[in-house]
Amino acid sequence: MEKLIIIRGNSGSGKTAAAGMLQKKLGPNTMRISHDMVRMEILHVWGKEGAERSLPLMTELMRYGRRNSEFTIIEGILPYSDYNPLFEAALGEYGRENIFAYYYDISFEETLRRHMTKPNRDEFGEEDMRRWWQEKDYLKNIEETIFVEEISLEEAVEKIYSDVFSGNP
Repeated sequence: MEKLIIIRGNSGSGKTAAAGMLQKKLGPNTMRISHDMVRMEILHVWGKEGAERSLPLMTELMRYGRRNSEFTIIEGILPYSDYNPLFEAALGEYGRENIFAYYYDISFEETLRRHMTKPNRDEFGEEDMRRWWQEKDYLKNIEETIFVEEISLEEAVEKIYSDVFSGNP
C-alpha cells in the first residue's frame, strides 16, 4: 500500500534535510515534493499568493505520487490554515492509516542557528524568518509526531523510516 509522509515545521527546522535523507534511504519509487521548489522555482510566487497558487499543484502532485510511487514525501512549512485542503485531500487519497506526519516544534533561536549553517543562508534572514514564524502550528485533522530540537537529523530519519515500516507512528 502506498504511504504518504508529511514533514512540516518552521523555516530552518531541518525538514528539507530530513526529507532528502529519507528519500535516499527509502530508495527508488520514492517521490519527494518540496513546497519551496513548487512555490518558488516552479510557480515563482511568494507570500499569500504562493499558498493560493501552490495548493492545487501540491494536491495534484500528491495524487500523482499515490498512483505512481510507493512512498510520497511532502515537506514544507505548510501552515495548517493555508494548506488544510491539501491535508483533507491526503486523507481521502491515502486514508488515515497510510499517512505519517511529523512536525518540527523547535525554538525560533534554534531555527535561526540552523539556518546559518545552510548554503542559502544569505537568501533570507532573521527578519524574514520572524515574519514566517508559526508557533505550534499542529495539524487538527492528522496526528503528527512532534520532533523537538534535541533530535538529530539521523534520529529523525530513523524514526520516520521505522514508523513507515512498522505501520505505527
